Amino acid sequence: MKKVYEYEFLGKKLVIETGELARQASGAVLVRYEDTVILSTAVMSNNVSTADFFPLTILYQEKLYSVGKIPGGFIKREGRPSDAATLTARVIDRPIRPMFDENFRNEVQVVNTVLSVDNDYTPEMTALFGTSLALGISNIPFDGPVSGVIVGKIDGELKINPTVEEMERSTINLTVAGTKEAINMVEAGALEVSEEEMLEALMFGHAHIKELCAIQEDIIEEIGTEKIEVELAKLDDNIIAEVERDIKEEMLKAIQIEDKIEKYNRIDELKEIALNSYEERHKDSETLSEELKQVKKIADNIEASEVRRLITEEKIRPDGRKMTEIRPLSADIDLLPRTHGSALFTRGQTQALAVTTLGAIGEHQILDGLGIEDAKRFMFHYNFPAFSVGETGRYGAPGRREIGHGALAERALLQVMPSEEEFPYTVRVVSEVLESNGSSSQASICAGCMSLMTAGVPIKAPVAGIAMGLITKDDKYTILTDIQGLEDHMGDMDFKVAGTRKGITALQMDIKIKGITENILKESLAQAGIARLEILDLMESTIKTPRNELSPYAPKIKMMNIDPEKIKDVIGRGGEMITKIILESSNVTTVNHKDAVKIDIEDDGRIIAYHTDYSIIDKALKMIEEIVKEVVIGEIYTGLVTKVEDFGCFVELWPGCEGLVHVSQLDTKRVNKPSDLVKAGDEIVVKATGYDKRGKLNLSRKEVLTKKEEEKEN
Repeated sequence: MKKVYEYEFLGKKLVIETGELARQASGAVLVRYEDTVILSTAVMSNNVSTADFFPLTILYQEKLYSVGKIPGGFIKREGRPSDAATLTARVIDRPIRPMFDENFRNEVQVVNTVLSVDNDYTPEMTALFGTSLALGISNIPFDGPVSGVIVGKIDGELKINPTVEEMERSTINLTVAGTKEAINMVEAGALEVSEEEMLEALMFGHAHIKELCAIQEDIIEEIGTEKIEVELAKLDDNIIAEVERDIKEEMLKAIQIEDKIEKYNRIDELKEIALNSYEERHKDSETLSEELKQVKKIADNIEASEVRRLITEEKIRPDGRKMTEIRPLSADIDLLPRTHGSALFTRGQTQALAVTTLGAIGEHQILDGLGIEDAKRFMFHYNFPAFSVGETGRYGAPGRREIGHGALAERALLQVMPSEEEFPYTVRVVSEVLESNGSSSQASICAGCMSLMTAGVPIKAPVAGIAMGLITKDDKYTILTDIQGLEDHMGDMDFKVAGTRKGITALQMDIKIKGITENILKESLAQAGIARLEILDLMESTIKTPRNELSPYAPKIKMMNIDPEKIKDVIGRGGEMITKIILESSNVTTVNHKDAVKIDIEDDGRIIAYHTDYSIIDKALKMIEEIVKEVVIGEIYTGLVTKVEDFGCFVELWPGCEGLVHVSQLDTKRVNKPSDLVKAGDEIVVKATGYDKRGKLNLSRKEVLTKKEEEKEN
């Protein structure tokens, strides 16, 4: 039976409908946040997965009809998810996942279908609300509810779910999610705001998350289905005792080996010993394969338990560092001679090589999605090859993790990028992770920042990133600076903070527990701020400010402004004129030639020319200048006769500018046939006398001759 619930959230209508759509799903809700409409469905498999992790899939399906668009390309239907859809799915997954028991093994799939979008009413957070509520009213054992909001700071005032126009003026773009009790996911970009400002925004957001969770609780209480009992993965006590007897003592020693490769090799060796020893003792068991899976899990648990014990009780990290100590840092620049900018950043056993490439404005990325933005001129791409962790693996299109890490680095550096007017280039940064032992995304930010400076991109300030960790035990907690892979894998939090000396430019927080308190957030931000300054010291000792000159291989640039009405003259019929300019100024045969000048023409009349050779740019701009040059009535010009008719001759003052010298204006004497006096190709001096009713330019040779005769007589 259909039920409709209407609420008001901060003066905006929030309507939830259930019981009519997608009735065969375990839970389904249609959420209307003003004109944004999302259908969220949740389904759980009856079969228990044999995987050693919880198989949760969150999908965010963008339908371009929701914003009145037809998909681009030849197929004209939605294909693989856009980067924006992938990132939104990650944002929803991260606060939802900790709300399931870690031993849950039934597959759960949540599909958010975006049916209608008003970008002033966040479809992303509407989908998170719908995801939580669909799970909440279903029979799936979900320990929610969870909600999220977007926080902006406009004209000094914090605001929940700002409009697109307001967000353009906001100094903070914060997405925060959590339960009524605590925050459990953060994603943010900011214009160098202080730790205190960011903490205030986080807690402001959480106050309104509580309201949304209360709405869900009311609906769940009325129509929620009783949660079913599911089989949770359970370890056998006898197997635990056997494995601990085989390897626990040696595992404790292995964890404290400082070198990552040596440490991991020894840990893997011990896990192999545990498997082989157990198999030898129980080779006749009918359920041996299942028991060996438990052996592997128990060995992992021994490792995790010891890491957590050492940190929380003995304040010893796996590599012997202090809680606030950063691994050894180093940086280098200009490794690649032919690129426009390059830099290498190393932090312990994590290393990123970043390369910056500059291109014309016209090389920007075109976006085919639900947002208002249809293009972007700054891109950061992150690559994580398997060899960076000493493994073999899949190579192909970037996965969710690579897209997410690239987006985080892009957000961190975007806050200090120059405007298009200041630096009219498309900029692409690629980070190649060459070695990884935790926090490769933050190393990519550091390397990417330095590569931008080596390329001569006038960023406002250097940006560095650091990853903070958390280990909890009962009511005690320990915050770690610069977490390595083992601490990330075994810990409770991965809190990435990037920024300048002045303040924060990006945040991202993932946790494995159900939430963290204001005190933990405050301490983590403060600790990250100290670490960030230490990293910035190292970066600035390598390159302090952006270079004043571009690489000799980077495209140089010159700009000019023309009357927008003249754009059609520069382009010409069917692009004929702009093609001529490119070919003649570059001395090439095709506009796609690698040595052809690139010319961007903006709607406001800006002409931007790019080439590695300034002389070619100057030649192209001069040709454009001649096309758009205005004739001054009364001025005298030297022109070229292009055609002779019985009624006069046509004279080209410069390419694209032609006028008529009527037969009566050819000479001071009577002229019977213009061809008796001039022929095509002759140079003559004429005066601009005005325009006829059709807007055609009139010229006079007679007035020039008359003036000369008068000057001669004088």
